[in-house]
Amino acid sequence: MAALADPQQEEEFQRFLRRVDDISRLVQGLSSADAAVRDGAIAEADRRLRERRGSEQSAAGVDRTVINTHHPVQGFLAALEKDAKERAERRKINERLANALKEKGNDAFRKGDYSTAAQRYTDGLQKLKDVPELYTNRAQAYLKMHEYGKAIGDCEWALKCNAKCIKAYFLMGKAHLALKHYDESRQCYQKLLQLDPQKKILFKDCMNEVNLEEKRMQEEDRAMKAFQSGKHAALSIKDLLQKLNRPNQNILYYTGGIQVLIGAVKECTEQTLFRTNNGFSIINDNEVIRRGFCAGRKSTAEVDLCVSLLSLWQAVCTGNEENQRLLLTHPDVNAQLLELLCSGVLEIQKETLALIALYSDNENGRKLLIRHQDLSRWLQILVTFVNSTDAKAGSAMSILSDLSQEEKFKAQCRLTFSTSVLPLFIQLLASAKQVDQAALSRCIGIMGNLCADAAIRVQMAECNECWQACLQLVDGCADVGTPRYRECVFAVLGLMMNLLLESNSVIQCLALNISGRCMSLLRDQDGRTVTRAIGVLSRILAASPLAVEEAVKGGVVKKMIKFLKAGGQTTSSYAIRTLSICTRSSRQAQEEVVKSDKKFSVLLKLLDSENEMIVGNAAFCLGQCLLVPGAATSLLNSNVVMALLKHAGGDAARTSVQENAAIALGKLCVAEPRHICQLRELNGMAILNSSMKYVHSS
Repeated sequence: MAALADPQQEEEFQRFLRRVDDISRLVQGLSSADAAVRDGAIAEADRRLRERRGSEQSAAGVDRTVINTHHPVQGFLAALEKDAKERAERRKINERLANALKEKGNDAFRKGDYSTAAQRYTDGLQKLKDVPELYTNRAQAYLKMHEYGKAIGDCEWALKCNAKCIKAYFLMGKAHLALKHYDESRQCYQKLLQLDPQKKILFKDCMNEVNLEEKRMQEEDRAMKAFQSGKHAALSIKDLLQKLNRPNQNILYYTGGIQVLIGAVKECTEQTLFRTNNGFSIINDNEVIRRGFCAGRKSTAEVDLCVSLLSLWQAVCTGNEENQRLLLTHPDVNAQLLELLCSGVLEIQKETLALIALYSDNENGRKLLIRHQDLSRWLQILVTFVNSTDAKAGSAMSILSDLSQEEKFKAQCRLTFSTSVLPLFIQLLASAKQVDQAALSRCIGIMGNLCADAAIRVQMAECNECWQACLQLVDGCADVGTPRYRECVFAVLGLMMNLLLESNSVIQCLALNISGRCMSLLRDQDGRTVTRAIGVLSRILAASPLAVEEAVKGGVVKKMIKFLKAGGQTTSSYAIRTLSICTRSSRQAQEEVVKSDKKFSVLLKLLDSENEMIVGNAAFCLGQCLLVPGAATSLLNSNVVMALLKHAGGDAARTSVQENAAIALGKLCVAEPRHICQLRELNGMAILNSSMKYVHSS
């Protein structure tokens, strides 16, 4: 653009340059597709022109509705607009170049070439300075190279580009943790959770990592002070480890030294000194110890050494998360744990189970096991211990019970469950009278917990042999009256209830047998067993009309009414569901309810329950029974209309509760029109009208 000749115009022009942002906005307005925006921009431009021209130009008759295209300022606007377009084009080109460099950086990062990755991200930032992904990716590379200050700086730049960049807070928290800035690290993770409350699991894991690291450093600081102060216990740990490092000694020398070391480890300070003095390296640094620990068939001396090592690790790992982590990540220990469990040597198995229990009874330990071990194999091996006649069975089941709390453990078990674990479990059920029944009942309960995983539940529910073994165990209840065997029956009924969340051809074929076993258990003296038997009935009867018919013939209605009169929310929930299934398809069941529950006192009481499932099933059952002649008339002097109206017009979380109550109300008024008078008094005709469509379709 040529320079303006007039000094005054030059001055105006320079002032105008200082307001580039305003003019850029004006240019965008002038080129807007929105007429209103464009007209506003024209008016603004006109105002600016009037200010610049001053009073001497007012007489020139400048058109006030358009911008003078020959005015020098307008020429600048046109040039500015052109420049804006050119800059936009350049940005597109730079974006493509920056993205290409970012991908090259990502490729180098995946290959572990973090230095090259960082350089590629840097090259990308030279093309575009405001891309947060380039900063966070480079920060991640810096973290790998232990350049934590640079990583924090890049995260701060990423947040300047995007204040809600979650990855920046996450990586900055990692960098601060590496620098032992624990409070700053926690603040980063707190900010992460504020930005995305869905990241609760990530937040919890990150905070746990900070807490564990801070605790580790505090322990090591205390241990160092104890050592420097000359405390005997602290000095003895280092001295004993040095003696164990002596090469080419007799294996009994090392076993004895380890046992002395166990006695010296009494508190957290000694545990930490064991760690900081490379205690976990005694396996790989000492060939005699390593050979004895890893040997397949162990001699008596090697067994003693192995047992001593396992006892030592229990001593140094009890309550010490960092020691637990270091031990489990040791290659030899990680590889040998499964072999030790399968060794067949009682003392080794016992101490191995005790060591594993240190991990399984806390969340951090379970995560370590899941991360570093193939626990699908563990499930199979631990289940085999049910056959043991000693304390191993109880220890193994405690470990499994702890592990079954973890979703990732269940996920690991899915692939091999049907081929490796299920056949073994079926065999245990079939030999229930010969195995440790206390351990078996716990094992059955664990299998029930694993059934919370849909994939495992489907595998078990589709296995005919599994169902047959369960029924065989229930059949033995009459023959074996011991409390422990009854615990097995109780556990099996719980497992069956979980499996009946599925519906398949195997269940349908066995429905009659299953319901028959449960009917026989209704006479049992153990109230818990009876409750679970009713629970199984409440699920299995829906699978087979023939099973319903046989259960009704067997007196299931009278029995359920009896249990409902006795109360108990869990039992009542199962019993009323059983009744609702029977009355849905059996006229005999409907008639027996009317006969057994005079004036429906039991069902009316259930309508006042706080449990929506009980209310919904009670309303459904009542509606079915109102088909019996005279049933509705027997309710004329009751509060049934008010009770049903309350639920039909209520706000229950389950819409089926409202629907069932409305249907029952409609059937009541159809069967006995005199109930309509009370309904009118309660202003409930609108609800009745709305329920009629359900009545006609039911």
